[in-house]
Amino acid sequence: MAIEIVLPDSGRVEITDTFRPSARALNGVGDSVQAQLFWSSLDTTLQVLDSTTGVSLAKLVGTARLQARTGKLFSNTQTVQLLARLDSMAAAVNPRDTLDVTPTDSTVDSLSNQLTIATIAFGGAAAARRVAYAATTYPDSVPAVTLLPRDTVLTATDGTAFVQVRLHAGPLPDSVVVTATMRKFHGDSLPGSPVIFVVEIKP
Repeated sequence: MAIEIVLPDSGRVEITDTFRPSARALNGVGDSVQAQLFWSSLDTTLQVLDSTTGVSLAKLVGTARLQARTGKLFSNTQTVQLLARLDSMAAAVNPRDTLDVTPTDSTVDSLSNQLTIATIAFGGAAAARRVAYAATTYPDSVPAVTLLPRDTVLTATDGTAFVQVRLHAGPLPDSVVVTATMRKFHGDSLPGSPVIFVVEIKP
């Protein structure tokens, strides 16, 4: 038999938050079998609040080892990263801006007309955190814009994240509204989220 463990959020949790791992017992051919599992932490940085469910509390920044057992069978230890809490997020550039479009015939070259939108997260572990951007054009009958490199990016080591708003060829929108959203590992929105950017298109 063996015990398979899955940690939420890739084994990352902010201090003072709780998280709940999952596990199952497997037989020799890899099928799940009924078994009562019990959880324990091998480090004081992580406190198991309920040994039957594995719900645990992150107490100190660092790493911790988590283990499950059933009877005399123990799982491999799993490493949990305990991160300092993020405090908030904000715009790193002016949240209201104007994009001047050179052509005057209501069309635009998508390769030359783009604007950078940036956000910044504040707190202890602001690197490699997910920021989701979404863009809405007004009026919505014009071609949608593209967010580059993609609509979800990771923060850099200084907590900043960037996307470029690129217009498509065709009729121009009057404005573009971009929202930037960050969530904590357990799903709650980070204070200051979403950040809203309004871009006026000026032919």
